Amino acid sequence: MTSSNTVICIHGIWSHGVSMYLIKRRLEKEYGYNVQLFNYPSVRGSLDDNADLLSRFIADQGLDAANIIGHSLGGVIALRMLSNHSDTVPGRLVCIGSPLVGSRAASFLHAQDWAAPFVGQSLSAGVVDKAANEWATHVCEQRDVGIIAGTSPYGFGRLITTFDGENDGSVAVAETRLEGAKDHICMDVSHKSMLVSPGVVDQAAAFLKRGEFLREDL
Repeated sequence: MTSSNTVICIHGIWSHGVSMYLIKRRLEKEYGYNVQLFNYPSVRGSLDDNADLLSRFIADQGLDAANIIGHSLGGVIALRMLSNHSDTVPGRLVCIGSPLVGSRAASFLHAQDWAAPFVGQSLSAGVVDKAANEWATHVCEQRDVGIIAGTSPYGFGRLITTFDGENDGSVAVAETRLEGAKDHICMDVSHKSMLVSPGVVDQAAAFLKRGEFLREDL
């Protein structure tokens, strides 16, 4: 099955694949991609188990190539999958608002006993204990990774912590940077509004097509 135009969309924590529906619809309507929504247990599942689920999801479709777009924790899951399964079919990855070098907000929640049931295993293992910059930089040597960070500071994270520098209300821009990534761009969106922003989709589509973001005004 020839599938170089396939995109797998991966949701973040406390969410579901349907949260990526507007991204899916624009990618299909405006750019002709075949988009699949991947669901995983973001709280109950472990980091490696969810990475394995994603690997099987892609393998079961018989794809010869697959691009990936991951929002927040979804980007971490994608990187873990690519780190653990180096034989995954080719394709580019776009991380949207993903905490790749740790997360002040996640670390705060992780330290609260009452929050443990809500934080879950994947966020703890892949963001708090050892962030992606400690185990995923080699992925950037094998495939193109692009990162979109938000600078509109409105979100849940601001209710529980403070940020140094620009942030999307949940993740600081500095927390999204990953050594070796092919490209990184900041946009005036919040952590949640990334999911409904046509401009974010346009930038993601540009990276999937050419391995870099658009620098012109959209």
